[in-house]
Amino acid sequence: MSEATISTTDWHLVGDQVTSCNCAWACGCQFNGPPTSGQCEALVAFRIREGHFGDTGLDGVLFAEAFWWPGLVHEGNGTRLLILDEKSTPAQREAITAISSGTQGHPYFEIFASVAPNGPDPVVAPIEVESDREARRASINIPGVGESRIEPIRNPVTGIEHRVRIDLPNGFEYKQAEIANSLLWQVTAADPLALHNENSYAQLVAFDWSSDGTTR
Repeated sequence: MSEATISTTDWHLVGDQVTSCNCAWACGCQFNGPPTSGQCEALVAFRIREGHFGDTGLDGVLFAEAFWWPGLVHEGNGTRLLILDEKSTPAQREAITAISSGTQGHPYFEIFASVAPNGPDPVVAPIEVESDREARRASINIPGVGESRIEPIRNPVTGIEHRVRIDLPNGFEYKQAEIANSLLWQVTAADPLALHNENSYAQLVAFDWSSDGTTR
């Protein structure tokens, strides 16, 4: 009997990504280095401005993921929680679940699904995401699940906003990220996804991903 194959669907997503993690502002993962404190923790939210999964329109859809790894991300054995917006339709939730599973193409989802194979079933909750990359300000609000408040890094003497970018010309996740400060971010899920961090790394990214693996 031949092995079952997973069918793939053509998709394209354009939007904004907001990430808070537990590292210092120069997150080691962005430089192929280790996390600041041994383990890696993150809350990532996505706002799709334009998108589709096959015939399912995804314009305006929000979703989020919480992550925890016991050590270096590439060493795997991580835990992932997918959070789907209650305002999305059942078809849209199915599309996001499929895309984020890593079975439908693109290195971002393939890699993170493979290194974070553990976790509970997806949850449905109200999601609010605000993001202004130019101002380096953002917020994530998922009542009962998680939150993040992000503002610019500031000079410790003068208090003046300090602007930092990371450029990855060959990046699979993004080409350029604005770096900011996560004033406070937390996730209130079961261990190991009970997370709380203050004044840690944040990045604001515009994404343009396709099922053929393209990052624009």
